[in-house]
Amino acid sequence: MSRIDESRPFLPVGIAVLTVSDTRSLAEDKSGDTLVRRIEEAGHRLEARAIVPDDRVAIRNQVEAWTLQEAIDVVITTGGTGFTGRDVTPEALEPLFEKRMDGFSEVFHRLSYDKIGTSTIQSRATGGVANATFIFVLPGSPGACKDAWDGILKWQLDYRHMPCNFVEIMPRLDEHLRRSGK
Repeated sequence: MSRIDESRPFLPVGIAVLTVSDTRSLAEDKSGDTLVRRIEEAGHRLEARAIVPDDRVAIRNQVEAWTLQEAIDVVITTGGTGFTGRDVTPEALEPLFEKRMDGFSEVFHRLSYDKIGTSTIQSRATGGVANATFIFVLPGSPGACKDAWDGILKWQLDYRHMPCNFVEIMPRLDEHLRRSGK
């Protein structure tokens, strides 16, 4: 069973939040606001925040640029995971993944099913690692962002979470690059 080991220190990580939308501005970005609030309440550092349109190149360029910044350990996107013609976030980001995180999608859908039932199949939430940075691709609703943060990310981004968490493996995410001399 998972637990918090109070003998371990909390280690804040740097997180960037990207909202993918053709229609939202920062003032109207409820999903981004939901994530930012939770990130800050947890004690992490919000290193960057942006909004880009539903455009593969714009999405990929922004996320890839963030994965190259040393201060950013995690990128969370919200929006563009559905099935309409403009929903292209997974297509934009999955080619960047060096490692895909199938378990993230599975656990997200399990949590989401408990709240919205079979409607969860209309999301293509995904996750992976690129340039030693965790990337999580969430639906564009505040409820989905709450579910992903409260049910998964809050715990996996806490070094004290046992039996394991993402923070403790962050220093090893680029082993393949160091070994190959890149």
